[in-house]
Amino acid sequence: MSETCETCYQYAFLDSGSGGLPYLAQLRLHAPGASCVYLADTLNFPYGEKTRDEVIAHASEAVERLLDHFSPRVVVVACNTMSVAALPALRARFPIPFVGTVPAIKVAASVSKNRKIGLLATARTVCDPYTDDLIARFAPDCEITRIGDSTLVSRIESELVSGGREERLAAVRPSIDRFKAAGVDTIVLACTHFLHVEREIREAAGADIAIIDSREGVVQQALRLVPFDGPAAGEPNAAAPWKAGSGACYVTGGISAEAESRYRTYSDMFRIDWGGVL
Repeated sequence: MSETCETCYQYAFLDSGSGGLPYLAQLRLHAPGASCVYLADTLNFPYGEKTRDEVIAHASEAVERLLDHFSPRVVVVACNTMSVAALPALRARFPIPFVGTVPAIKVAASVSKNRKIGLLATARTVCDPYTDDLIARFAPDCEITRIGDSTLVSRIESELVSGGREERLAAVRPSIDRFKAAGVDTIVLACTHFLHVEREIREAAGADIAIIDSREGVVQQALRLVPFDGPAAGEPNAAAPWKAGSGACYVTGGISAEAESRYRTYSDMFRIDWGGVL
């Protein structure tokens, strides 16, 4: 890591929008003093409708921005679409550890009793060969109902993070009802944006359907790769160029004044500073 970086962060989180913020929050539950930076590639949102090559190109450019400005020790790719499409390319190109957020098919297969699993993701993720490989490796005996609900992803990004309960329930019910009709007993949330409406998804699904996401596993892997052994939040940290407990949220641009206001609100919600356009 560069010792001359003016504003350095230990852990970087990258997503196409606001979906990865719950992953940052989860890491801070385990390491409150961790220094975290978040970058939303709003300039290229949404990723779910793009080709694999487009996702790789946009993700690579976003990682370059993170490395050039903040010298993180690890990058958490807190976006399933970005992870399944671009993670191998990112690891080959950049000399830094990456942690991806891929669909938790393995966990779902270990939980499902009737071997019927629902996969809720973006259109790009549900059809990606990486997802096919995960299913073939870890759930070959399971019936997988795949729903690419990119409309829900866009609604979460634009209005539902701070929306009311009834509005959020109405938004998630169409997909959940399809899963119920298919008889699934387990649903994988394979887009990080869905964590913003996880409570409503659980309510719509009911107690008999397990809801699986990758938050805890991803955070534990990040902490294994870069263990947090610094001071608690607010304590001096003279031995390293980052400030203990610091955090900031940036976007890549292309946002309206209304969208900027939303991201300022998200920054307050997740107790990090609003950094602006990177």
